[in-house]
Amino acid sequence: MEKLIVNSKIALEPLKFSHAFQMFQAIDQNRRFLSPWLPFVQDTETQEDTESFIQSVTSVAAKDRDEVFVIWYNDRFAGLIGFKDSDRVNRKTEIGYWLIESMTGKGIIVLSTKALIEFAFSHLKMNRIVIRCGVGNHKSSAVPKRLGFQMEGIERDGEKHQNRYIDLEVYSLLRKEWANGL
Repeated sequence: MEKLIVNSKIALEPLKFSHAFQMFQAIDQNRRFLSPWLPFVQDTETQEDTESFIQSVTSVAAKDRDEVFVIWYNDRFAGLIGFKDSDRVNRKTEIGYWLIESMTGKGIIVLSTKALIEFAFSHLKMNRIVIRCGVGNHKSSAVPKRLGFQMEGIERDGEKHQNRYIDLEVYSLLRKEWANGL
């Protein structure tokens, strides 16, 4: 796949090694904004750290790989979105996302997530999609709520951030709910 066109302003491009510089610069310039909710930020100290992440994603065999996309907004790097921890046997996956601060409030994540939901149900034949958000990350949790996901509960100590754990709100959407327009 070359690009997934969301609309005239937003395109999702499969993550490539050539994105490392822009991605690292975005993380480095947005550390204060990203750090409270994204544990990888503290471990991303150099461009080589970003290159290692990209290598870990792209080196997996295509049939087993979780698709991760760079989000472009008006041809500018906006963030990342993708699938993670996909279980192809049970046809379920998780969507994760992040944006740099200057790209928030434009509807980018809602529209990009909606495109990935359609892709997951139509092309990947998934039955269930999960989104996890840190408790208190209201901007992030607004996305699954707006897209008709159901809150299943709180995953206690669900994610390690530096020397502590944070609780995660767990939202899910089933294929039949999406098909019924929920």
